Amino acid sequence: MAKSSKSKTLVVIVGPTAIGKTALAIQVAQHFKSEIVSADSRQFFREMEIGTAKPDAIEQNAAKHHFINSHSVKELFSTGDFELDALKVIDDIFIKHDIAIMVGGSGLYINAVINGLDEMPEIDLQIRSKLNHQFETEGLESIQKQLKELDPEYFEKVDQNNPQRMIRGLEVFLSTGKKLSSMLSATKKERPFNIVKIGLNTDRSILYNRINERVDKMVGAGLLKEVESLLEYRSFNALNTVGYSEIFDYLDKKISLEEAISSIKQNTRRFAKRQLTWFRRDEEINWFEPNQTEAIINLINQNI
Repeated sequence: MAKSSKSKTLVVIVGPTAIGKTALAIQVAQHFKSEIVSADSRQFFREMEIGTAKPDAIEQNAAKHHFINSHSVKELFSTGDFELDALKVIDDIFIKHDIAIMVGGSGLYINAVINGLDEMPEIDLQIRSKLNHQFETEGLESIQKQLKELDPEYFEKVDQNNPQRMIRGLEVFLSTGKKLSSMLSATKKERPFNIVKIGLNTDRSILYNRINERVDKMVGAGLLKEVESLLEYRSFNALNTVGYSEIFDYLDKKISLEEAISSIKQNTRRFAKRQLTWFRRDEEINWFEPNQTEAIINLINQNI
């Protein structure tokens, strides 16, 4: 990787869920005496604590984190909002430090900060209304099937269990005749800072064990009670995600608690697989095992 003439550097740490991104980000932040920008689309929401595997109080004290508990599930906080807000925070960090660290597994949010988003097209509100009705009457599967046929690239990139993301992809195509996937990467904005990308991965069986252990830990920490406390918000998009929708199904007596926990594990493993598919497309990412902190810091030093 060629060194950039830019004086400030954003270190971006990506990878699948449960791989150890938070721990690495804290070590890197402490080494360079800097701050962390979280790019996890669910850790923004203060009502969702256990099921999002947020950094705990000790971790947040170990390094300053931004965008943890910054919003309520009742607020709309889009990828475009995050792009603008995160760039402001990164600029503020660069006033005090030469390096900022961004960490997360939400590819769309990371892409928004690194490459920028295109202007999103106007949506036909009748189409949106029709799709929402289709979702309510026929379920998510019918939306997924249609989107997979019309925009398979976008379908593969995002959380397929998130109705908002599925409907978004469909409404853009049906309103404009253009794929949302083609709009997300059509133009790359030039950023006034250097970017070093670090990816974490490990043997699949090790990763899947970590995911299973994390889910068991969440259940032990009170995930069921947390989801029960969020019943009144269940229609909000942030809660139509892995770890929450399965427990809602249990509370609706559709499945047993054992089945719900098993589904969370399975859906999280599938999500991790999709995250890796997304990040592997980026040839600028330097891949490491989670325990290679020294090698990662050396690589960062070579590129600043």
